[in-house]
Amino acid sequence: MDNTTLLLFITATFVLAGFVKGVIGLGLPTIAVGILGVVMAPAQAAALLVVPNLVTNGWQIATGPKLGTTLRRLGPMLAAICVGTWAGAGLLQQQKDGTATLWLGLALVLYALVGLKAAKLRVPAHWEGWLGPVIGLATGVVTAATGVFVLPAVPYLQALGFDKDELVQALGISFIVSTLALSLGLIGAGALNGTVAWQSLLALLPALLGMGAGQFIRNRISPATFKACFFAGLLALGAYLCWRSLA
Repeated sequence: MDNTTLLLFITATFVLAGFVKGVIGLGLPTIAVGILGVVMAPAQAAALLVVPNLVTNGWQIATGPKLGTTLRRLGPMLAAICVGTWAGAGLLQQQKDGTATLWLGLALVLYALVGLKAAKLRVPAHWEGWLGPVIGLATGVVTAATGVFVLPAVPYLQALGFDKDELVQALGISFIVSTLALSLGLIGAGALNGTVAWQSLLALLPALLGMGAGQFIRNRISPATFKACFFAGLLALGAYLCWRSLA
């Protein structure tokens, strides 16, 4: 693949991933790492995603309601995400056979199928104090191993009873903390340096263009349609990860 083709491939990947994130609030790293893995190592793809992840999640957080309340509620989980990610530092560089990605994809498919059947998962308020840190620790380890930070954080956040906009904001908060924690691990492993950071900055524009288009659609759909899109998106992401790891 020549340089021009590679550039077009990366640009299209970030537009698509940004669009999905704009509609359902997640999917940028899952899609981008999965597609970019065709032409580069997972650690390289994760490093290229640092700036788009930080900015798009920052945008997602800023446009949502009740930031202070949500931060306080999720604080223990967020701290545990950092611990888990740093404890698993180096796992992404060691992943060779795609096993972690396969299990991540299968878990996403299972959760999406449950959600599409309208099963309502709810976390009792008195469980959040101990369950949040457990979820955060597990999410951190999965992040360190795959470069994707959707499980088990996304099902947990969805089960907390947030409305559409609150959920999208909570996802952004979780993802930006995961991105920062993973970035430190990638720097320590040598996968993220000044050159890669500049390349990551260049990837920001197509990601923002895609996200803007996706948000335009999300703002014009009903909560019920958003829920269907949310779980259908998770199902598609999970199926794609399974296919990619087995292909």
